[in-house]
Amino acid sequence: MIERKAHGHVYNELAKLPFCETAVVLGCSSTLSDGRANAFFQNRIKKAAELYHSSRVRKLIVSGDNSRTHYNEPADMKDALIKNGVPEADIVCDYAGFSTLDSMIRAREVFGQTQFIVVSQEFHNKRAVYIARSKGFEAYGLNAADVSVAHSTKTLLREELARIKSVIDVWILKRNPKFLGPTIKI
Repeated sequence: MIERKAHGHVYNELAKLPFCETAVVLGCSSTLSDGRANAFFQNRIKKAAELYHSSRVRKLIVSGDNSRTHYNEPADMKDALIKNGVPEADIVCDYAGFSTLDSMIRAREVFGQTQFIVVSQEFHNKRAVYIARSKGFEAYGLNAADVSVAHSTKTLLREELARIKSVIDVWILKRNPKFLGPTIKI
C-alpha cells in the first residue's frame, strides 16, 4: 500500500522534482548514542542544502522532536543548514514534529503548505509521501543518501512496524498530530 501510493513521487534526482515553495526536512538526532555524528542526519542536511541551492524550493521547514531538555532536532538541523549556506531567514522550525505523521499534517495545518518536497532517506520518504498523499497533499520525496546500517535487521523491522502504524493511524484511527497550534505564515 505504501509503496504503491509513493510510486512515482519519490526521487533521487533533483531534476525530476517540480518546483515547490517549501520542503520539509524530517528530523533525527544529529549524534548517535555514543556521541558519533549520525550519518542519517548529515545526509539529510546535505541533500536539503543541495535542494535549496537548486532553487526548486524557497523555504525549508525543519521538523522534528524538541520534547526533552538538551534535545532539539529542529535547532540542530537549522544550525547545520546555515553552516551549509542556507540563509537563516529561509529556515522555519517545526518544534512539534514528533512523528512523520505529525510533520506531514503540521506542514498543512500549521504552515499552510499543500504542496511540498520531503527530504529524508528513501525508506522514510515513501512513508512520509504515503501519509501526505493519503491526507490529500501533493508531496514528493527527495532521497538523501542511505546509510548502510539502514539495512540492518533492527532498522528494517522498525520501518515495517512504522509502516503498519502509519496505515492504522491514517485509515483506522484517523490520528491527528499531538500538537497543532497557531498558523505560521511562510
